[in-house]
Amino acid sequence: MNQKLTYLKKYNENVRILTIDQIEKLEDNEIPIEWKKIFYNDDIKKRIDLFMKIWEKNIGIELRNTISYLNEYLTNIEIIDVEGEYSVLYTIRNSKGNILYYEGRNPQKRQKNIELEKSWSKIPSSIQNFYENVHAGFYYYASESMGLVPLESVTYLGDEDFEWSIIDDLEESIKINLDSSFGFFTNGMGSYIAIDYTNCVDNNATFWSAKLKPKYNINFWSYVDEWIVIGFEN
Repeated sequence: MNQKLTYLKKYNENVRILTIDQIEKLEDNEIPIEWKKIFYNDDIKKRIDLFMKIWEKNIGIELRNTISYLNEYLTNIEIIDVEGEYSVLYTIRNSKGNILYYEGRNPQKRQKNIELEKSWSKIPSSIQNFYENVHAGFYYYASESMGLVPLESVTYLGDEDFEWSIIDDLEESIKINLDSSFGFFTNGMGSYIAIDYTNCVDNNATFWSAKLKPKYNINFWSYVDEWIVIGFEN
């Protein structure tokens, strides 16, 4: 436990791992009631099984490979607290024997993203479902990437602060509207899986990068599912 906490504090010195007693004392509006019921269970394996049922119920088809990987390699789930913001900490021992920590944000306490909030109802329902019922972001703890980023970190591609130099290098005009596009997944190196809400039927998405040629008309969940598992294996 001390070694884990030391690692976590490298990235946020105010983080703490809650005990079952501390979880029981949380108010019902601080974390989902379903979480409380699961964490009352002392049996870690049972706790994991119950939590993965939340994934399967809400996103079982879209993230089937991610769920399968977690079912095999997830060794623990805990609740962490950072100054009153609660998340689930996933401890994964991957196929190479490496320990990885992933954070799943609290869907009851979604942070503000002004541009995204304006358009939230136009985002595909499956993405809304994940953020509202599973996690308000699920990603590699150390880098906050290789996963579905927290809502406040979802990238608005139309932001004037971004200079997409790749646009000048393209031989044809871009096929998405940056002003209606959001990057929900990032690899942490300037590449995103983005949704243009004016063209997102059947989870149609774009691989968008600051440096690489875009890939259009990809399936959002197929790419996200594959990339999350790639992150688990690295």
